[in-house]
Amino acid sequence: MKLTNTFKISIFLIPLFLISAQALKDVRVKNQVFEVNYSQSLEQPLELTYRSTNRPTNVNRGSMDFKTEPNVHTSDHHDYVKNVWDKGHLAPAATFSDNMGNLKTTFSYLNCALQDQYLNRGEWRLLEEQERKWDDKENLTVKITLDFDKSCLVIPTGATVPKGFTKHIYFETSKKWECYYFPNEKPTKKWNEHKIKCVH
Repeated sequence: MKLTNTFKISIFLIPLFLISAQALKDVRVKNQVFEVNYSQSLEQPLELTYRSTNRPTNVNRGSMDFKTEPNVHTSDHHDYVKNVWDKGHLAPAATFSDNMGNLKTTFSYLNCALQDQYLNRGEWRLLEEQERKWDDKENLTVKITLDFDKSCLVIPTGATVPKGFTKHIYFETSKKWECYYFPNEKPTKKWNEHKIKCVH
């Protein structure tokens, strides 16, 4: 039986739809620095966990920039051009500057969020510095969850901007939690004033 053009097109579109739907599923990736649950549809991490330990600083980031990952649909350089959003590290580069392999791993778009420039360079950075003071005494497990809802901004290049970030910090020796919530905007208070009650 001879196929009509319409039927041929329908047959062709079905596999493409299935491939597209498959490609946009959330993915979980674990490496030597962090474990992340990544939303390919939002082009942003949903949750990322790392351990902050007393590592020496042996290497420098220099002019290193973020890289995309094979087979994962992430944000990329275009999402961060001419806007207020920084390429915000979740697992901090400075925490993993003990060797070049670890440092380079932090410069993955799997570890990158659209973060307000003032937050990224201000109170978020200061809490990361505090973590490195705390980990001189005991190791920390840090989980970051990103806040999304239907009101979130989708920028023209396709990525979705998180509403905010929660840091859940577990002190492994003293077995206590500290949690902090940061709206994704220019901070109006100090990092320690963002402390919230932990629910675990």
